Amino acid sequence: MILTPHEACEPAAVELVDQLWRVLGADVEHMQVEHHDEVLAATSHLPHLLAFGLVDSLAKRSENLEIFRYAAGGFRDFTRIAGSDPLMWHDIFLANREAVLHILDDFRDDLDALRNAVDTQDGHHLLGVFTRARVAREHFSKILARRAYVDAMHNTDLIYLAMPGGKVSGRIRVPGDKSISHRSIMLGSLAEGTTEVEGFLEGEDALATLQAFRDMGVVIEGPHHGRVTIHGVGLHGLQPPPGPLYLGNSGTSMRLLSGLLAAQPFDTTLTGDASLSKRPMNRVAKPLREMGAVIETGPEGRPPLQIKGGQRLTGMDYEMPMASAQVKSCLLLAGLYAAGQTSVTEPAPTRDHTERMLQGFGYPVTVDGNVATVESGHKLSACHIEVPADISSAAFFLVAASIAEGSELVLEHVGINPTRTGVIDILKLMGADIALENQREVGGEPVADLRVRSAKLKGIDIPEDLVPLAIDEFPVLFVAAACAEGRTVLRGAEELRVKESDRIQVMADGLQALGVKAEPTPDGIIIDGGPIGGGEVISHGDHRIAMSFSVASLRASAPIRIHDCANVATSFPNFLGLAAQVGIRVAEEGK
Repeated sequence: MILTPHEACEPAAVELVDQLWRVLGADVEHMQVEHHDEVLAATSHLPHLLAFGLVDSLAKRSENLEIFRYAAGGFRDFTRIAGSDPLMWHDIFLANREAVLHILDDFRDDLDALRNAVDTQDGHHLLGVFTRARVAREHFSKILARRAYVDAMHNTDLIYLAMPGGKVSGRIRVPGDKSISHRSIMLGSLAEGTTEVEGFLEGEDALATLQAFRDMGVVIEGPHHGRVTIHGVGLHGLQPPPGPLYLGNSGTSMRLLSGLLAAQPFDTTLTGDASLSKRPMNRVAKPLREMGAVIETGPEGRPPLQIKGGQRLTGMDYEMPMASAQVKSCLLLAGLYAAGQTSVTEPAPTRDHTERMLQGFGYPVTVDGNVATVESGHKLSACHIEVPADISSAAFFLVAASIAEGSELVLEHVGINPTRTGVIDILKLMGADIALENQREVGGEPVADLRVRSAKLKGIDIPEDLVPLAIDEFPVLFVAAACAEGRTVLRGAEELRVKESDRIQVMADGLQALGVKAEPTPDGIIIDGGPIGGGEVISHGDHRIAMSFSVASLRASAPIRIHDCANVATSFPNFLGLAAQVGIRVAEEGK
């Protein structure tokens, strides 16, 4: 319900009408009359004008009978609104003349550009229009759902019901690596030439990155069964987006993009959903400002980020106060545009996908110990990327097969980048039986098939040097700790408190609800292994929490109900299907 009050309206009367509609269940918005007319001219009046005009134009042609005889469903769907009341629409077009003319002129310019593309056989322009249009409705629906209907979404809680017991077996391939999928879109867009990607993760987060580059004028085909074709525009070919870049729940997208966009000639605003809007962004904004970027954040350094274009960046030597692959990657990407050299020194090793992929695109990167260095003045050349299976997604099944007695599982084509294998190292220290088979290198990234068998795990003090190498896998490692004999202690992991949720507290709460002794500390957790019961667990919209407690059901004595699971699609779209395939009995409640 759109209300358009004018100056003469009494505020109390407007409020009364507003409350009336809200009580009836409407979503009420207030809008200035002129703005309302502009919006409706675009969303309602222009489509009606085009439908009336198209039907009339075709009806006047000599072959009109054949046209309407052979018209398919698409033609009928589009022209259905030409059956509307002619007198009413006659009045509307005359009454809203200025706004209709303005949007009609804009559309005519776009139509002329399309005609010219067909005339000159400019397939690139046509492909750009068609690929953007195909996903536009779904993309904007996501943005609107998180803005206008966020409360309703939380009210309709998606619950996983995990039944107790079972064992795990078979061979599966989990989805493509999310970190590599993000970077393939970013660097492919900035490369010269056409980049082909296979194994792309079609989850919400990686799709947010893909859509952001579409919004900046990059023609991207797909994804289709993990295949994406990116028509690169070069380092200086991005175009100003028509509005804010909406990045959903993806902190990786926001932090890495801030580095790329800090040096562009145009202004950009980066926004996200309610969860992303709580994540700290000063960790990238502060060093980027030292390089010369102009960036404004929301309160307490949180999104949205407003980045002013046209700034000249200068390279710098930056010592990161904390280990973060996102911060490192952000500054290296900004360094592609900054005068001179940009070096990033990390206090502990973090994932190095950005450095590897830059080299894969032919851009020189120097890595000396814990220091990575780039300089501007080079170019990215298109290449072929095969994304390995995501070790973070594989981690749920590594733990599942380790804790469920009688299990044996093979996980195929998993990325075993040494900056990501902390989860394997920690599980092996706990006594897990994990073998790496068929080791090979694909596109600069090491991969292997992982064979895991059930084992009696024991509690350990997790070495702090492994913490950055397993930062995303700790929720499910806490489940392993709950199934281990003895005490497991984690320290030096305060980063877990600022992920999609406070993963230390949320996991502790969930484990305690299932009868496990778990004591959160400021930078970690202490877990005493023992029996796992059933009960209610709140995931707080965090996909990794939801999947971790699904795995815990293998050792539970009663069903586990896991609340707020809708965001599993952000990282692992077919988790429930693969879980069922290997023997984990978890599904949406009621299905």
